[in-house]
Amino acid sequence: MERLVERLEKAVERLEMVHQGPGVCGDGSSKGVAQYVQVFDGLLAGPVAEYIRISKEVGGDVQKHAEMVHAGLMSERALLVVASQHQQPTENAFSLLLKPISEHIQVVQNFREKNRGSKVFNHLSAVSESIPALGWVAMAPKPGPYVKEMTDAAMFYTNRILKEYKDVDKKQVEWVKAYLSIWTELQAYIKEFHTTGLTWSKTGPVATEGTKSPSAPAAGAAPPPPGPPPPPAPAPSSSSADDAASRSALFAQINRGEGITSGLRHVSDDMKTHKNPALKNQGGPVRSGPKPFTAPKPACNANPAPKTSPKAPALLELEGKKWRVENQENATNLVISDTELKQVAYVFKCTNSTLQIKGKINSITLDNCKKLGLVFDDVVGIVEIINSRDIKVQVMGKVPTISINKTDGCHVYLSKNSLDCEIVSAKSSEMNVLIPTEGGDFTEFPVPEQFKTVWNGQKLVTTVTEIAG
Repeated sequence: MERLVERLEKAVERLEMVHQGPGVCGDGSSKGVAQYVQVFDGLLAGPVAEYIRISKEVGGDVQKHAEMVHAGLMSERALLVVASQHQQPTENAFSLLLKPISEHIQVVQNFREKNRGSKVFNHLSAVSESIPALGWVAMAPKPGPYVKEMTDAAMFYTNRILKEYKDVDKKQVEWVKAYLSIWTELQAYIKEFHTTGLTWSKTGPVATEGTKSPSAPAAGAAPPPPGPPPPPAPAPSSSSADDAASRSALFAQINRGEGITSGLRHVSDDMKTHKNPALKNQGGPVRSGPKPFTAPKPACNANPAPKTSPKAPALLELEGKKWRVENQENATNLVISDTELKQVAYVFKCTNSTLQIKGKINSITLDNCKKLGLVFDDVVGIVEIINSRDIKVQVMGKVPTISINKTDGCHVYLSKNSLDCEIVSAKSSEMNVLIPTEGGDFTEFPVPEQFKTVWNGQKLVTTVTEIAG
């Protein structure tokens, strides 16, 4: 109760600070910080501070990850300060201003990839899946729904944490609530101040790639230094200058009004290609006017990272009690035979391969795999299929539960001993369960993908939708 009262008092202090501060929204002031920056500082001092505090108590990888998240939020604050004091920049300049945020997102996600064997992998995954929400500043005209979409991506992993620690460790439950509250509060903040996109000042200089925020933000820490450029590759500066000059010249001519046609010369019939075919074989006239304006290519089209990233090594090894099968390609004879009941198998990023697991094992997870065939004897826990495509799973013995999430194309072949298996699916398509017949063949049954939900006066009732024809 005392902690709750303390948090309420801090919230009141922050509201009073905002109320007493300069009443500017979107426009910077030399006398103070813009209102929407102050409110963002309140978010940093409230939900973010609570998340950092609990992460420190949890410690380990969770604490390190939280520090990276905090650095990303401070980088975003620096951009908000710039926006509050400058007019909206060009697309190329804005791309460069986004570099620090982009780098921090990459740092957070890379930490998860480098620590896949961590005991708090679900924590790292929840943060890694939702941290792209920091990119809302570039998601006009719907930045709020974008943050919600990223938050929903995290909830698959936060639900796992709640299920695992609900009656074991309340600190983990508090961590989940604190982390999700950051994005909930951010959505409310965006709805109030940046409904259709980042709000720029209507006065002041135009922001450029070299624009920086003041070195001492109100949150008490300096913004992080700019990092290497993000995957979108900005156009060369010389090309940008040429485009700007071209547009200026074009608009200057347009502003001449009717006088714009005074410089045109008459084109006689002998100069027209459709009346003088000989001209078609000659080179066209040299353009003497300004270059026509061409819109810059979308930044998302340029992504050199996949071409230059080194190929990860293929693994099939036992690490403690976990079998790691990773980055296998075109491997059709993968076999795990020396299994024990306490062991688990984690299959990651395997393509066009076949894996057989003999004996009895605790659980199996397929993550980010394509065109993979899995054959196993017995699993006492669960078989999970996540973020995958074109998967075929065959049960030779028994398995109590098969979970299919974010997967397109999954065929599950059950054995006679596993017909009581529970199949749980979410955000997946093209799922089929094949049931054995007396003749040794299989009968295929599709898993429903479309549902109808109605209110019966007391609760929502959901049923499978059957479409005729």
